Amino acid sequence: MKNENNFDLLRFIFAFIVFLVHAQTLSQNPLLAPLGLWLSSELAIQGFFVISGYLVYMSHENSRGLSHYLQKRVRRIYPAYFTIIIICAVSGAFLTSGEVTDYFSRDLFKFLGANLLFLNFLAPNLPGVFESNTLQAVNGALWTLKIEVMFYLSVPLIAWIAHRYGHALVFAAIYAASILYSLLMTHWLETSGRAIFEILARQLPGQLTYFVAGMALYQYRKSLPLLCWWLLPAILVIWLAQDPALKLVLQPAALAAIVIYIAVTFKSLGNFGRFGDLSYGVYIVHFPILQTMLALNLFSPSGFQGLIVATALVIFAAFMSWHLIEKRWLQKSSHYVVAAHGT
Repeated sequence: MKNENNFDLLRFIFAFIVFLVHAQTLSQNPLLAPLGLWLSSELAIQGFFVISGYLVYMSHENSRGLSHYLQKRVRRIYPAYFTIIIICAVSGAFLTSGEVTDYFSRDLFKFLGANLLFLNFLAPNLPGVFESNTLQAVNGALWTLKIEVMFYLSVPLIAWIAHRYGHALVFAAIYAASILYSLLMTHWLETSGRAIFEILARQLPGQLTYFVAGMALYQYRKSLPLLCWWLLPAILVIWLAQDPALKLVLQPAALAAIVIYIAVTFKSLGNFGRFGDLSYGVYIVHFPILQTMLALNLFSPSGFQGLIVATALVIFAAFMSWHLIEKRWLQKSSHYVVAAHGT
């Protein structure tokens, strides 16, 4: 299965969609407005969650034990994550609008401490950096990494309960509980008007429907050929469902059916991973690159020129991240390494 699927291609597409939407929302350039109209970063991120549910659960089930599973997860995400946080912190000294001596302050170390622990929301900004931008956050895309890590930590417990009480029952219960959590947060947001409930709705309990849908499709992967019968209803759900409650119930399952069908059941579109797994790099580097370009007015006067330059920089940075950092930390048997060697 390692190379006869479209997971690498899909992850890259999802990461690139997030980059394109952020290019439009951060720059506010009217020439890039169609990107925000025709692309959905929310659906792309949810597609990531579905793929994580499928592949991370597979990784857990194929691991020699808890320690082996956790080691694989740490090796995959933390080295590059650590590196981008440090690079941003160092680069900020050259981008700050204040005195460099004032930059090395308590706020800098608060940024480092919070971000290195995936608590980006506690300190998203650096002192005097990107103050003239629409948004001052250094890397606003990293909020999903906290959710991913929380999911990684929950998988062994979910797997243990599922093996004990039955996968179908446990997955259905988690799916339902996640929906109820989201409905509760939405109700409290509407009745109180407090933004904290909107933030809480985006956290792991509210996103578990996507992860567990991916997990379920891996568990029952022998039935994946039957997904072709669900494609049209799934596409209609994604396209037409407008009622928020209905979307909460149906969209995760519908999106999972579409994503996993394309990834596993649909004809392989080639070993996209032979160039390396650039999707993670694209995701974690694109936001600070866009913010830096905006701070330096490199999106003016043409949004398309800025987008082309940003694309080149993001792909180059992702390529370097893979070859200099990510790949070096992975085990030789890792799918990412095997795919990159074209075997």
